[in-house]
Amino acid sequence: MEEDGVSEGPRSVEVGRPAVVLVCGSLVYYHCAYRESSFLSLTADVLIVLLCSLAILGMLFRQMSISVPVDPLEWQISQDTANSIAACLANTIGAAESVLRVAATGHDKRLFFKVVVILYLLSALGRVASGATIAYAGLCLFSVYVLAQSSPLIDRCNSRFFVRRDYITGVQDPM
Repeated sequence: MEEDGVSEGPRSVEVGRPAVVLVCGSLVYYHCAYRESSFLSLTADVLIVLLCSLAILGMLFRQMSISVPVDPLEWQISQDTANSIAACLANTIGAAESVLRVAATGHDKRLFFKVVVILYLLSALGRVASGATIAYAGLCLFSVYVLAQSSPLIDRCNSRFFVRRDYITGVQDPM
């Protein structure tokens, strides 16, 4: 329950993350597409703002005799996390390479035509819109997807759909 405007923990985090990603994506899109600046320029601008902000905070903390609570040199990811990220990347690249290899051999004509059509559509999309616009549209769709997954309304609709489908096919869940 919500009391005094404080929401329950996990549900607010699930809605907050896509919103933050969408705002950051909007700023990147504005910088790269609308202002027609490069991604390198955006990276430099972000680093300048971070550096100035940290310098101002450092001076403020020194004037107020407050010790810095977090040492940035201690920020590290675990070996397991690094391994899982590398494995995920390797699996994705390997799966794409496998699909392209099978399509290129010509043994599976249906897969070959799917790959050709998708590559042609991506090529046409690249001629119509800039890369920043396509990336921003993908980010917006991803944010809507994450919001829909965390929505209780979607959960209720899914549970009703699956219950109906199971009822129609006569399959019952074992208890």
